[in-house]
Amino acid sequence: MREISLELGSVSSEIKIKKGMLKDAVTEIKKYVEGSKAAIITDENVFSLYGSSLKDSLLSEGIAAEYIVVKPGEQSKSVDTLKKVYSELVSLNITRGDFIIALGGGVVGDLAGFAASTYLRGVEFVQIPTSLLAQIDSSIGGKVAVDLDEGKNLVGSFYHPKLVLIDPELLNTLNDRFIKDGLGEAVKYGCISDIGLFESLMNMKSRELLFNNIEDIIYRCLLIKKETVEADEKDKGLRMTLNFGHTFGHAIEKYFNYEKYSHGEAVSMGMYHITRKSEELGYTEVGTAEKIREALGNLGIEYRMPEMTSKEVENAILLDKKNISGNLNLILLRKIGICFIEKIPVSSLNKFI
Repeated sequence: MREISLELGSVSSEIKIKKGMLKDAVTEIKKYVEGSKAAIITDENVFSLYGSSLKDSLLSEGIAAEYIVVKPGEQSKSVDTLKKVYSELVSLNITRGDFIIALGGGVVGDLAGFAASTYLRGVEFVQIPTSLLAQIDSSIGGKVAVDLDEGKNLVGSFYHPKLVLIDPELLNTLNDRFIKDGLGEAVKYGCISDIGLFESLMNMKSRELLFNNIEDIIYRCLLIKKETVEADEKDKGLRMTLNFGHTFGHAIEKYFNYEKYSHGEAVSMGMYHITRKSEELGYTEVGTAEKIREALGNLGIEYRMPEMTSKEVENAILLDKKNISGNLNLILLRKIGICFIEKIPVSSLNKFI
């Protein structure tokens, strides 16, 4: 088992990574979380795979558990779904002495985490991420949110899970597209902080090779995120670097109504696009964009921006929460493994489009 502790003064998260972890989930939960009742928030797909086993395990250890099941996909990360979750928490008589388990990918983690942060002004929650994207990124760090019609993650808070249990064996049920979704974020971590990770990902040319190394990839990505979050929990400085590729990525997701491209796919396009532009403008070492293109191409991830007009891209970006008082903080690379924050006025955005 690999273990990481994220420490933020009075708040901490314990992260445990082990193949087969789901079978040991209740043992680990009882070490860190008090309470004899749990609400498990999940989606229909994950529920069909793991629903009965987790509930039965909790019940066998004296923890009453009931499910709140939402539809899969980004559309569930909405205020309407959140209201339904609140109503079910009330009907289950969940109190501040109980806890919530998020069993699912990034959408479930964000939705359940935001519900946990606001219901009764906060109840403890546990993350059991089932997608690669959630296992390497969104399950730790405390960012929880729902979307509005106007944009992604516009209503949210910082609220950390007490415990994150990562079982790489859960990834075996995912098709290649969902694996690529997570690998896009893994490439991001290599780009901003770890050239060794980046180079290893360039050589992952088969699913078998990837899964033989998956625990190491997850661990290295989470170590980078842990160190970044501990240095800047509230996203005012260093943590912004985790948004490399996200300014354009979120614009792509929003323009296509979160239906055509996954988060990792959109971020991958955003990383390549902004690096190509930053090379042209002299910010970035020449050849860096080509390395990103090669890495994404080797992993079978699309890197070319979709058909969108410059005005459509600009409008989507200006609705993003990274637009602060008329300025944007763009995350750019000096070269692979070294990134920096470039604050630009909105009026200069067209240079990067």
